[in-house]
Amino acid sequence: MSGEVLNALAVFVRTVGAANRVIGLTLAWLALACVLVCFAVVVQRYAFRVSYLWIQDLYVWLAGAMFTGVAGFALLRDDHVRVDIFYRPAPVRRKALIDLFGVLVFLLPFVYVVASYGWTPVSRSWRLSEGSSNIGGMPGLFVLKTFILVFAVVVGMQGLAMAARSILVLAGKEHLLPETLRYRTEETAK
Repeated sequence: MSGEVLNALAVFVRTVGAANRVIGLTLAWLALACVLVCFAVVVQRYAFRVSYLWIQDLYVWLAGAMFTGVAGFALLRDDHVRVDIFYRPAPVRRKALIDLFGVLVFLLPFVYVVASYGWTPVSRSWRLSEGSSNIGGMPGLFVLKTFILVFAVVVGMQGLAMAARSILVLAGKEHLLPETLRYRTEETAK
């Protein structure tokens, strides 16, 4: 591969990583909002003997938006569950091959299935301005359902960035990436 292509791959990896980092760190604040809303529900119910369905919907929706929105960031940080009895001690080139295979054979097809099967219900939800099925629940369920597609985009883009990173490693050009985006080895993990 030419140097220009490899440089473009490095820029792509850095750009996607930066975008997922911003999205992930921003949406991670929804965890605090979720806890505060849940606390408010408990206080309302047990201290004031009142309950509002929309606020109960709110903390479930916040959690759903957070978990789907930060999935690309989790993939960037390598926080997903993995059987790494073989992966962790592997040399960097073998890790790159495993990741490239995993992205192409498992991750991207999965993202395609999520996006293609998610498109119809999300678009229908927007068309209907769908709200909660609970009487007195939250309006705007269509916004939450959109996070199905957000999930597909952030995970898909991060998967492509992982594949590009693997290609850089296999081409001997991992040095084009900042240290934070390089493969961790047993020595760097300590």
